[in-house]
Amino acid sequence: MIVNAVKRSRPSLSILWGVLVFAAELCAASKPAAPVAAPAEPPKAIAYRIAPSDKLSIAVIGEQELNAGNKRVDASGKINLALISDVHVAGLTVGQAQAAVENAYKEGRILRNPQVSINIEEYSPREVSISGMIKVGGKYPLPPETVMTLKDLVLKAGGFQDTANGSKVRVSRTLPDGTIKIHIKDIDSVIRGKDTKNSSDGSFALEPGDLVYVPEKII
Repeated sequence: MIVNAVKRSRPSLSILWGVLVFAAELCAASKPAAPVAAPAEPPKAIAYRIAPSDKLSIAVIGEQELNAGNKRVDASGKINLALISDVHVAGLTVGQAQAAVENAYKEGRILRNPQVSINIEEYSPREVSISGMIKVGGKYPLPPETVMTLKDLVLKAGGFQDTANGSKVRVSRTLPDGTIKIHIKDIDSVIRGKDTKNSSDGSFALEPGDLVYVPEKII
C-alpha cells in the first residue's frame, strides 16, 4: 500500500517541477534589458557661409576667359569679376553665391544663361576666444563646416575653474552693422545634466569672432 502511494505521487512531483521551471523562465524574460549607452553624437554638419578673406575660384562653364582663381573676398564681402560690377557673396552659401554671380552676368546682359561654379580655395581664419574663470583660456579655431556649441568650447577649454559662475557665461558677438549683442548662457547646468528652462543653452552655436567670458562667483 505504501509503495503504491509513493509511485502515484511521482507524476505530481514532475508536474510541480515543470511549473517551477516555467515560472523561473517567465520571470527572467520579463526583466527589462540593461540600458545601452547612446553613442556620442558626431559634430553636426552645416552649410558653410562665405566670409571676408575667403579665397575663391570662379568658373563660368563654356566661358573660359571669365574663369578666375585666387579671388579674395574683400572686407565689405564682395568679389571683383570680369565685365561685371562687384558681387556681394559674404554670408551666402556656395550655392547662393553661384546664383548671385549668374544673376550679375544676366542683369549685365553679358550672358544669357550663365552656369557658374564656385570653389573655396582657402578659408579665412575662424576663431573664437574664451577668458575668465576657465582652465585653459585663449583662442580656439572653429571648423568651417561643422557646429561648435558653447558647451563644446567650455569642455575643450578644460572646463570651469572652481570659482567660476558657469550659469552666467557671457558671449559678445559683433553683428554685421557693427553693434555688439550680449548673450548670457547657463552652461554649468547643462554640463551637470540639470533639467532647467535654459537647457537649450548648451546647443548655442558659436560664430567666428565671438568673445566668451566666464565670470567669477560673487560670494
